[in-house]
Amino acid sequence: QVQLVESGGGLVQAGGSLRLSCADSGRTFRSFTMGWFRQAPGKEREFIAAISWSGGSTDYAHSVKGRFTISRDNAKNTVYLQMNSLKPEDTAVYYCAAGDTGVVVTTVYEYAYWGQGTQVTVSS
Repeated sequence: QVQLVESGGGLVQAGGSLRLSCADSGRTFRSFTMGWFRQAPGKEREFIAAISWSGGSTDYAHSVKGRFTISRDNAKNTVYLQMNSLKPEDTAVYYCAAGDTGVVVTTVYEYAYWGQGTQVTVSS
């Protein structure tokens, strides 16, 4: 069973950094593609970043490329999202997701498991 729990959200000033973590209590974490998505009020959930089961392949949304970095530690069943140079438009609830896809994927429907989300607020 996959159970994802995000942490690390909070309030930060523009230009600052945060690192989100997502831990999975299940035994199949290391075989899953992991993704991060975000959803701002009144907007659809959007793809941010994804990483393959081995960590060897990643993909990013254009809006965060060069500022955010996704990584994973399979020994700890944890995926991370390092967010630098944060902007007010990065304000959203951030969700991690897991999918048994075999390759990096970027759409919501390809991920079967979701965390509860963590709020990130960037002040100007």
